Amino acid sequence: MQVTEIKAEGLKREFQVVLPAAELESRLATELDGIKGKVQIKGFRPGKVPVAHLRKVYGRSVMADVVQNAVTEANQKIVEDNKLKLALEPQVQMPEDKDEIEKALDAKGDLSFKVALEVMPSFDLVDLSDVSLTKQVVTPSDEEVNETIERMASANRPFTDRPEGQYAESGDRLTINFTGRIDGTPFEGGTGEDINLDLGSNTFIPGFEDQLLGAKVGDERLVKVTFPENYGAAHLAGKEAEFDVTVKAIQFPGELTIDDELAKNFGMDSLDALKDAVRTTMGREYEAASRQKLKKGLLDALDSRYSFELPPSLVHQEFAAVWAQVEQDLKNRGKTFEDEDTTEEKAREEYRRIAERRVRLGLVLAQAGESADIKVSDDEVNQALIARVRQFPGQEQQVWDFYRKTPQALAELRAPLFEEKVVDHVLGQVKLVEEPVSKEALFADEDDAEDSSKGEAAKADAPKAETAEAAPAGESNPA
Repeated sequence: MQVTEIKAEGLKREFQVVLPAAELESRLATELDGIKGKVQIKGFRPGKVPVAHLRKVYGRSVMADVVQNAVTEANQKIVEDNKLKLALEPQVQMPEDKDEIEKALDAKGDLSFKVALEVMPSFDLVDLSDVSLTKQVVTPSDEEVNETIERMASANRPFTDRPEGQYAESGDRLTINFTGRIDGTPFEGGTGEDINLDLGSNTFIPGFEDQLLGAKVGDERLVKVTFPENYGAAHLAGKEAEFDVTVKAIQFPGELTIDDELAKNFGMDSLDALKDAVRTTMGREYEAASRQKLKKGLLDALDSRYSFELPPSLVHQEFAAVWAQVEQDLKNRGKTFEDEDTTEEKAREEYRRIAERRVRLGLVLAQAGESADIKVSDDEVNQALIARVRQFPGQEQQVWDFYRKTPQALAELRAPLFEEKVVDHVLGQVKLVEEPVSKEALFADEDDAEDSSKGEAAKADAPKAETAEAAPAGESNPA
């Protein structure tokens, strides 16, 4: 087998591979000799079939295997001899001349094909000792803990039927039936029966609840509202609607008590224990938000310090994934690029830059992790799998079996684990300054921070990041 490099441009490589006819003949003969004792052909005893006859019967199919094995061998040889680290699987280009292929399959002519590769860029990890990042820290206050417990108590307070003839007040719980119309026509999702609605909760369309204040059991009211412009269901956004509402029951809330008995309803021994649990939970939420912002700052710092050629195919794949998500989001919201004050061309440029950033940061974190010999253990993956399985009550076994039988799915569980370990490692190389801030300051621009860093580093340990879009608000009630 002769292998010759014929092209080297940037990260692209191309090799010409030639397998002489004599070598094809030798490989074919070896393969045929290997199956001689395994096949049964009428008129011949096992193991006594002449190779010439085997070649006549099985020659073409065996030669196809010979060629496939030769391609695999050539790819391995190219990678090993040249010490290449591939960005994607090699692309093999067979001759376009059918006569040439036919001769090769008959071992009467050389087999010549090309192998195109894209290799990973080579770069050195930079010194980060002069990078300084701020970690925002929030400590849950007694006031916040008490407010949270009050909300918990309010959500679990008892409700009692109002005496016949009494009017509904703010804070009451109504049970209603409703039928909605737009331009006089009922619309999908605009009907509900035995729906509970707490007046003053602002869970329904603005103005809906206000028009039920003062109602009595049995009342039928016509409620007129306008769906918000940003309503989750695009076909309803901004539309005026009317609802025929029937009040079936009215209940008033019981006394709001915050004591040890309340704590026991939440599985705690005492009110103090409930407060401690709430404080711990809030602390975890604040810590997670703080880390997210810190991580974005780290990724921004890395992005500003690295500049190297990116594998075009990786960028193309990442952009395709990002762009598909953008288009799906616009479709779900019933929006256009013009509605977002841009054009498709400008949006493509912006999201291509995002794709390039994600690929670049993925490669940087991958090399940082490899350099530090960072690993994700099977036990850590199993723990992540158990957590994922618990998200699907009643389907645990099916979800477990799916992940165990799907390597790519397991890789997507492993990716964020690897990412977080690498981020911790890199954070250990920079200067960290803790800054006490308010809850409001911590969560300011949280969505922007999440969008910017989401999935950028997941490519360090898996082919793609897992994303999920939140489903739009349901249409089963006018919420």
